[in-house]
Parts: sequence; C-alpha cells; structure tokens
Amino acid sequence: MRESQTAVLERGVVLEGEIATEPFEAAWATEARWFVQFLESDTGRVQAKTQISADGLTWVDHESEPAVGEMRGVITTSVRDFGHWLRLVITPEEVTSAPLTRVYLVLKE
Repeated sequence: MRESQTAVLERGVVLEGEIATEPFEAAWATEARWFVQFLESDTGRVQAKTQISADGLTWVDHESEPAVGEMRGVITTSVRDFGHWLRLVITPEEVTSAPLTRVYLVLKE
C-alpha cells in the first residue's frame, strides 16, 4: 500500500507580492502535487514555481514548468525527482486586490 501525506503550508496568506511557503521535508516521497486555492478571487494572474533544497536553507528552482493561471478557484502543479526539501514560490503577475490564499502539498510514496 502506498503512503501519502497532505500538508497545509499556508492558511489565509494575503498575496500582496511574491511569497514562498514554509519549507517541507519530503525525502521519503516520490511525487508531490501543489494546490494553490484562492479564497477570494482576483482578476490577475499568478505563477507558482517549485523550489528544491538539499538542506532546507539554500534554494534553487526545480526544472519543472511553473503553473500559471487566474487568481480564482484552484491552480495545481506536480513535481517528481526533487530530492529532500520542497517549497513553492508564488508570484502575482498583476493584482488589483490582494486575495487570501491557501497552499496544500500532497506527497505520495
């Protein structure tokens, strides 16, 4: 039976500018999926990029393509072959208001 875990890394964060989630140790997992939920809609667009780290301190962009979408509902992106630590960097491209945002990380072995 496969192992899985869901972590809520950000709850109700205001997306006023670029944010990075708290680092999450995920060495045991073979795949991960990010869910970015906009609790309030905005007309702007957002980019969500996975970053990886060997030690949870120094970060580099993962080679996967970022998720790009409208700031309403949920956007999602997956990542594999990531090593030890994960975080998500969310960058609004254009914002008329700062929506509340929730970020989930789902891991599977």
